[in-house]
Amino acid sequence: MSNYKYAAPCLMGVEKLLANELKFMGACDVIAENGRVFFSGGENIAVRANLRSRIAERVLLVCAEFSARSFDELYEGVRAVKWADYLPKNAAFPVTGKCLSSKLMSVSDCQGIIKKACAESLKSSYRVHGMLDESGNTYKIRFLIYKDKVSVMIDTSGEPLHKRGYRAVSNAAPMKETLAAALVEFSGVRKDTFVIDPFCGSGTILIESAQKALGICPGLQRKFACDKWELISPAVWEDERNLALMQYRSDSDFQAVGYDIDESSLKIARENAKLAGVADRIKFIERDIRDFCEDSSSGIVICNPPYGERLLDIKAAEELYRIMGQNFAKKDNWEYNIICPDDDFEKCFGRRADKRRKLYNGMLCCQLYRYFR
Repeated sequence: MSNYKYAAPCLMGVEKLLANELKFMGACDVIAENGRVFFSGGENIAVRANLRSRIAERVLLVCAEFSARSFDELYEGVRAVKWADYLPKNAAFPVTGKCLSSKLMSVSDCQGIIKKACAESLKSSYRVHGMLDESGNTYKIRFLIYKDKVSVMIDTSGEPLHKRGYRAVSNAAPMKETLAAALVEFSGVRKDTFVIDPFCGSGTILIESAQKALGICPGLQRKFACDKWELISPAVWEDERNLALMQYRSDSDFQAVGYDIDESSLKIARENAKLAGVADRIKFIERDIRDFCEDSSSGIVICNPPYGERLLDIKAAEELYRIMGQNFAKKDNWEYNIICPDDDFEKCFGRRADKRRKLYNGMLCCQLYRYFR
């Protein structure tokens, strides 16, 4: 089995979580950077990360890394890669990417140069004259040029990994599944935890909590770009899917409750939980935050309340925070985890958080406020 280098992009603020997740999967040489984690391993690690990662946005196969300050340097760097080691003769290989803080800032020009250099390498290896036949499986090439350093990669995932397959319908301002999974990890959900989300919306936080507690791998219900690549044998896929199924915890006592004032959102949440295979672990109830109560002797609250830039005006949102502060009482064996972008949240809530962590909900800078003492 060959050894490859991979990169897994992720939301800002969750890099260490993703690094630990990949180490636990058996990845080697794990290095966390801003917004991504590098790691290495065989073909099986790429499959395993796609099937099991709750935090990564994609899994990218790194083919080349070099510096380029001119189009000639970019062409030669890409041309030097032996692309036939990755792409079959009839591969379709569209090119997309980003240029940031570099001499080369024209994305369209860089796309064209990388496409041409890759094609010339393939034609030389396969002894093709004229145009390549791109009628086979797709190998999407992604590039990043940042501060004149070029990374050229192949996307193994296809659709981003936050698209688990269970959220066919969502309500307004949905949270990415990967961010919800990060909140679950930071909150310490385990196989016997009781979780409440008093603003559950379409149920994403609770579904991610249930799947984590039950050991349900998030990628089992979906397809990936590398499903039919010649680089990865069907036997590897079969082995990794079987290992993923073995992660299921039949002894889990996990239960959860989701509250919301919108019955249409609750209907969506119930359907999503059913598609995710966790409907028997979560109850969805129509209830206002003013009537909030902890329905167990111990547990964890995880929530993403409406706020000014999302669903409510600032004044209404801050009144909501005051109600939360009154109802989220200091109780033994209870924790409260609230993600919010409002700098005045703690003032409105009525007490300082025991711990804070900066996270990004899309492009919106937020804090995860944790109360557990």
